[in-house]
Amino acid sequence: MDALRRFFDGDVFFSFKHSPAVMIAFALMTTCILAAVLAPWVAPHNPFDLKTLNLLDAFTPPSWTARGNPTYLLGTDDQGRDVLSTIIFGSRMSLLVGLLATLLAMVLGVSLGLLAGYAGGKVDAFIMRVADIQLSFPAILIALLVDGLARVALPREMHDQLALYVLVLAIAASGWVRYARTVRGSTLVERNKEYVQAARVIGRHPLAIMFTHVLPNALGPVLVLVTLHIGEAIITEATLSFLGVGVPPTQPSLGTLIRIGNDFLFSGEWWITVFPGAALVTLVLSINVLGDWLRDALNPKLR
Repeated sequence: MDALRRFFDGDVFFSFKHSPAVMIAFALMTTCILAAVLAPWVAPHNPFDLKTLNLLDAFTPPSWTARGNPTYLLGTDDQGRDVLSTIIFGSRMSLLVGLLATLLAMVLGVSLGLLAGYAGGKVDAFIMRVADIQLSFPAILIALLVDGLARVALPREMHDQLALYVLVLAIAASGWVRYARTVRGSTLVERNKEYVQAARVIGRHPLAIMFTHVLPNALGPVLVLVTLHIGEAIITEATLSFLGVGVPPTQPSLGTLIRIGNDFLFSGEWWITVFPGAALVTLVLSINVLGDWLRDALNPKLR
């Protein structure tokens, strides 16, 4: 209770409650996350239950238009699936991929950055040169390369089964560098401080020093990076799915829904792609606004 009371009396919560844009972004993000987590219960229909689909309902426009059906608030797609329900289920997949990819990139990047900063020498030079080489390529190109290599290496019949894991690995492989460079910089500062030297004197193992003493003091900037990277990971996943190399059609994400709707955009069925696109923009924008606020709120120089 004391910790909770200190949080509500602290500068971070004070900044939060005096920032209307941040509060709106938090409400939107919370709504999207809850809808995605509770999709089977809050979605009006189950868009992936073939027994409930009716092709005669395909291309039904939103309910407020002349040919709309009140049963389908945002209309239906080419297979008669409720667009609102597909958005809710698609957000579930986009958030899952974004969170898993960010977590994997953080673990990989923090570990390599900690090793590079503490070990120094040739280890530091090798890891940083690899990071520099990767930074010379666009992130989406790295993700496409990893995805392509995985599809070549894996049997064709396993592509759909392992598509989620391959996508998470591809996105994480394109995003670990920023964590590594950030943690390396903090580690270079921390490794020469008195408490690290004292731990060396008493004979603690270097791994214990790195993860017990140095890492907790280098994690501050990482928390902000995680918030900002989640939005980028969701956008990368949507891009890959739009290009047809993301999750399979049986487990669509927002990017898959936008790609499907894009085929009918110029034939008049605009709602099939516009509403998933709006949901993607709302989700990523709310996460980015919170990330920007958190970066400023945790910066002591701006207080």
